[in-house]
Amino acid sequence: MSEPPNPPEGAGGRPAGEGKSEPLAGQAPRAGAQPPASVPAAAKPPVAGKSAEQAKIAALPAGPPDPPPPADTPLPGFISALQTALAGAVTHVSLWVGDWSIVVPASRLLDVAAHLRDTPGALFDFCSDVTATDWPPRADRFDVIYCLYSTRLRHRVRVKVRVADGVALPSVTGIWPSANWLEREVFDLFGIPFEGHPDLRRILMPEEWQGHPQRKDYPLEGPGELLLESPADWLKVKAAREIE
Repeated sequence: MSEPPNPPEGAGGRPAGEGKSEPLAGQAPRAGAQPPASVPAAAKPPVAGKSAEQAKIAALPAGPPDPPPPADTPLPGFISALQTALAGAVTHVSLWVGDWSIVVPASRLLDVAAHLRDTPGALFDFCSDVTATDWPPRADRFDVIYCLYSTRLRHRVRVKVRVADGVALPSVTGIWPSANWLEREVFDLFGIPFEGHPDLRRILMPEEWQGHPQRKDYPLEGPGELLLESPADWLKVKAAREIE
């Protein structure tokens, strides 16, 4: 018995029509895709309005409180010395699972950083990481966190600075050169600018990417994906990277 003929193949060696799945019920079609012929354009689900997005953001938590240190635990000497030397530069001190954190105003960041680097008893000569957390409902929505280590005294501290969206923080690259790429990463993924940075540009995402992927209000199907409008664009990018 002769076998039935194979169906005609389309692009990529697939049978014609295969892989062209229609959107599920209640699911919006992909950007740029045409609605199926059996479904009129008016039947497409409406896009959530700006008010709905704002309501989602408002429902997000405003961030956990910083736990205070236990009453019977003395402050490390470098924190006590900092509070004495720079009055009002430390607004909160917390201790969590053995790690000390201090919260400082953005206007005092460079003074605190220089003190922690140079003062005997502190000597934090290495900035091991700069990262951020995002709490959209809060007026100062970002916590920018500097993780410091002393290679000579072998102790650690975290310095937290709260900053509003669009407000620049002073760069600490003049104090810790290792913060150069770390601040660029925070700028790239959270959109927090650093004033005085020697080369502030994206480090992970393409320069033309839309938005900042680590923000909590960034859509899961990020707007950056709209930069590549078709599978052919993805193939071009892949081929270019293989050549490099």
